[in-house]
Amino acid sequence: MQLWLALVLAAGVLTAPADVPRAAAPDVGRQAEFAAAAREHGVPESVLLAVAYLESRWDANGGRPSTAGGYGPMHLVDAFPGDVRAHGHASAHAGTIIGDALGDPRGDDARPMSTTVTEALSRSALRTSAAAPPRTTLPEAGRLIDVDPARLRTDPAANIRAGAALLASYQERPSAEPADWHAAVARYSGTDDPVASRAFADEVFSVMREGAERRTDDGHLVRLAPVSGLPPAGAAPADARPGTPAPSAASRPGPTTSPATSPAASRPGPATSPAGRQPDAGIEGWPDEEDGLLAGADADALWETRPKTQSSAQAECPPSLTCEWMPAAYKRFGKKKDRDYGNHDHLARKRSVDYIVIHDTEGTYQGIPSLIRNPKYVSWHYTIRSRDGHVAQHVPTNDIAWHAGNWDVNTRSIGIEHEGYLAKGGAWYTEAMYRSSARLVKYLAAKHDIPLNRAHILGHDNVPGTTPQTVAGMHEDPGPYWDWEHYFELMDKPFKAAKDGDSIIIRPSYASHRPRFTGCVATKPAQACPAHGASTVWLHTAPSQTAPLVTDLGKHPGKPSTYSVYDHSARASTGQRYAVAARQGDWTAIWYLGQKAWFHNPASNPTAVPAKGPTVTPLSGEVKVYGRAYPEKSAYSGAAHQPLTPLKYKIPPGQTYTVGDTVTGSYYAANAYSPSKHVTTTGKTRYHQIQLGHRVMFVMAKDVRLIG
Repeated sequence: MQLWLALVLAAGVLTAPADVPRAAAPDVGRQAEFAAAAREHGVPESVLLAVAYLESRWDANGGRPSTAGGYGPMHLVDAFPGDVRAHGHASAHAGTIIGDALGDPRGDDARPMSTTVTEALSRSALRTSAAAPPRTTLPEAGRLIDVDPARLRTDPAANIRAGAALLASYQERPSAEPADWHAAVARYSGTDDPVASRAFADEVFSVMREGAERRTDDGHLVRLAPVSGLPPAGAAPADARPGTPAPSAASRPGPTTSPATSPAASRPGPATSPAGRQPDAGIEGWPDEEDGLLAGADADALWETRPKTQSSAQAECPPSLTCEWMPAAYKRFGKKKDRDYGNHDHLARKRSVDYIVIHDTEGTYQGIPSLIRNPKYVSWHYTIRSRDGHVAQHVPTNDIAWHAGNWDVNTRSIGIEHEGYLAKGGAWYTEAMYRSSARLVKYLAAKHDIPLNRAHILGHDNVPGTTPQTVAGMHEDPGPYWDWEHYFELMDKPFKAAKDGDSIIIRPSYASHRPRFTGCVATKPAQACPAHGASTVWLHTAPSQTAPLVTDLGKHPGKPSTYSVYDHSARASTGQRYAVAARQGDWTAIWYLGQKAWFHNPASNPTAVPAKGPTVTPLSGEVKVYGRAYPEKSAYSGAAHQPLTPLKYKIPPGQTYTVGDTVTGSYYAANAYSPSKHVTTTGKTRYHQIQLGHRVMFVMAKDVRLIG
């Protein structure tokens, strides 16, 4: 390393190391800090900026860790504090859990799950993940520039210098050409998986091609101009295999997959080409030009063919995203051979999918494999890792995963878990995860004809309870810190104002909108959370910040709503559309859970924009609200009747609510291991899906008048 530095300094590629006085930077601010660090350590400035953008969007985040334990603009990963790892969902049986074990994720009254078993499995996985933390980079980066690691968490300039030094240490040969840095960038991802590290580097190079510009959370304007002269997407980079021509497209393998570990692994996956990719992936089975660069830190491992021992099942992903197949368990267990099985349901026919549900894991990625492969646990379709955006698929999208706590929603949805915490350290998610997730959701929405709007792309916190008894226990993830506006911009579906709109879409500025929250410290629930951008507005009973919050009789019967980060009773979220009830000065009221709910919406800094779309209002009298769109009793023949149980909420005459979809009531009875024994009951009752509160719910079409 010392010889390398001496040669580079002699060649004029680098400036003097940290212990040699440096000339003052010609500018100040975050942009100048990146420029100075790039010069000091011989990293092309565009490479350094692109890596940092993908990791943090150049934000400092007040010295708080990301969901992966990364700090600062360069996302230097340190061991997670113990209180962060222990802050999963609160369990009634004491302790904390990760994933979707809390409550009954299957949400089917006909076959309730044992929460005792699932919570115990989750706590075991939490201990396992805590015992096997991810690889850290912050201590090593601190040693490279001789700076105390603690400073790297809170000093953005030092963090950038250390990140540049770390990236430079991964570069085998000094170079001022960005194209030569692909392998070093791949190693910076922090994963030992060559396919995942290559995908991370591909995405960094995509950022360089596109360019980026934004104002950081602490007010610095940073720009990355588009970089020309990079290898075209889909071509091997210059540093892939020194001295060896890049392999032809026909000879390259598809993404690696996990070995078959359960009966599910032997099931036929989606049709694939000889190269192991999806048929629409391009010539001779290799993805088209959107797939990005094709090399990583371990080039030899990347080009070798897939071992015969690996599963032939293929993850369902767009050509531009590399996904791992990590199958969930599908297996009988227990004495009731026909009913005791897990952890998802196969279908013998094509499934109609209406929703994609966004979750966070409330734990680390390390605990996911053991959970998803246990038939007694629950399931979801995909997991996305925070630090590098790596995607693993567990359940084919044509099968039903048990994730949303509502069987009706489960039968019609795809569930995606994101490594992270709603509150602890989960004040920010990485750009790498946002971009992977947005690309995946856009692909799945097109494949299953799902509208890209907030009536169909739901948070777990938007899924309704099934009965009055289950409403209070429904999950709150991904929570207010998930940046819905940026997420939809990445999917090319930004929330735009409509001309002459008759309703509104919530849209505060995530970067500058920093509402009050409590509950981020488990041992001090009343303590204020650190100020941070959020995708939500508080709803009051009157147009005043001092007015009480509106109440939620389903979640808090007889009790007031709170400002807890875990309490969405009086919140409206970015992208959600509501009917306007009144306006007064800088305040707007919406119809919400049967009441007027006021939020601050000044013209100078609006938190909502005009929107258009259908609405409903009661025909006469109060209208009942449901958490499931089940058929009428007379429709059942081959399956047991499922009662139509209304929730506690009612819509009084004169109120109006927005409509997101209209469906015919149906129920899928899946109480047998073999899908050939499953029964679908379809009725004649029509339902409108409405935005009643923070969660969507259903009203019968016969009870309301459709407007627009």
